[in-house]
Amino acid sequence: MAVRSIIQIDEEKCDGCGKCVIGCAEGALQIIDGKAKLVKDQYCDGLGACIGECPTGALTVIQREAAEYDEAAVLAAGGNPKHAHGPGHVHAHAPATAPVSHPVPHFGGCPGSAARAFAPAALKTAQTPADRPSMLTHWPIQLHLIHPGAPWFKDADVLLAADCAPFAMAGFHEKVLAGKSLIIACPKLDDKNGYLEKLEFLFAQSRPRSVTVVRMEVPCCGGLLQMVMQAKENTGSDCPVRDVVVSVRGELLGERVFEGALERAVRS
Repeated sequence: MAVRSIIQIDEEKCDGCGKCVIGCAEGALQIIDGKAKLVKDQYCDGLGACIGECPTGALTVIQREAAEYDEAAVLAAGGNPKHAHGPGHVHAHAPATAPVSHPVPHFGGCPGSAARAFAPAALKTAQTPADRPSMLTHWPIQLHLIHPGAPWFKDADVLLAADCAPFAMAGFHEKVLAGKSLIIACPKLDDKNGYLEKLEFLFAQSRPRSVTVVRMEVPCCGGLLQMVMQAKENTGSDCPVRDVVVSVRGELLGERVFEGALERAVRS
């Protein structure tokens, strides 16, 4: 191993806010037991892009012996260093054989994917349907782009919705989104590389109070529930999972709740 620049974290200063995780396009940082951790040396390029995101000054770049930065490993793990340094950029430390086409989208990508949180608007009974406020509390929401360790997923009620559900279901915001942290995905059309890993991180590290899956009645949409249940099983989580099925006309067809090894119907 050679001596090179790499990130160092002062755990006494770190408050676990997760902003550095969101700011690291390579995916080198995670929140573990309430503190930011460098998960693998080879994921860190040593450029320190995450430092400006830290509000407590817990991050510094130091020189120490470390494994070489490996862009191929970053891409394979779901990171996207090309988004961090601009289109067409090839990192100086990247091996000549590193894959550079069709990278997996990442939460730390283009400016449009920058993480932000906001309070949902208050519901008002006198509003017309056209004036109803949004219940969304954060951005981004697509499973490719979110980071499952973001603050708004911690100890939260999480909603994983099929992309089509909000369009089919009138009153989606009031009926199912209000009070929840949203993620959207399509199990048929998305490249699901990394989805299970993100959901496992959600259950193991963010420890949501509950996860609600809202999916369409079409068979392929059942993949959403399968991924959630697999991630829950893999992490040994006891988080309750609610499965909500919506017809292509937007009607609520049924609900069931999985609590531990038990399943119970809520509505059918």
